[in-house]
Amino acid sequence: MIRMSMKLPDKIAIAVSGGADSMAALDFLSQSNKEILVLHFNHKTKYADRAERVVSDYCSQKNISCVIGDLREDIPAGVSKEDFWRQARYNFFDHEAGDWPVITCHHLDDLVETWLFTSMHGDPKLIPSKRGRYLRPFLITRKSTLEDWCDRKEVPYVYDVSNSDVAYMRNYIRHEIVPRALRVNPGLPKVLRKRVLNNPLICD
Repeated sequence: MIRMSMKLPDKIAIAVSGGADSMAALDFLSQSNKEILVLHFNHKTKYADRAERVVSDYCSQKNISCVIGDLREDIPAGVSKEDFWRQARYNFFDHEAGDWPVITCHHLDDLVETWLFTSMHGDPKLIPSKRGRYLRPFLITRKSTLEDWCDRKEVPYVYDVSNSDVAYMRNYIRHEIVPRALRVNPGLPKVLRKRVLNNPLICD
């Protein structure tokens, strides 16, 4: 079951990548009476155009407003690709959302990965449920739950195989570190979920 850690406003913008996580969240929220604006950013990667079509086609079928942006600048030398993409993406969200809050579809597995990464750097942190205009209501829901929603509801999504490339630190933590951490403490996701529920509006 998809669960949220907070009540959402009546008007929301949702950042939708086209992956299972955000497509499940969009489909879940589309069944509410919320007024929704979908924001999709095309990073010009191998699977980006396919993801854009999935998002735009879904929104067209559901009569949901959708704004699409794309990467128009080259990545400067010496700059992290992931950091550059993230900044460009959030600049787009800030510009197109107006004064509406923006929902991002971070989930419990993201929370675990971030906590492990920051812990190994000596400063354990949780992903904040709220950062300015950005709300993350799905932090108490597992990624597998979102994927199962897509499968059961036949919600289309795109899987980017680069998510399996452990050359990226986030992927290395996801595929190599998290399984070992769960051998030590299989209940780690529940522990962190409880912290979110006890502090539903943890802010950075």
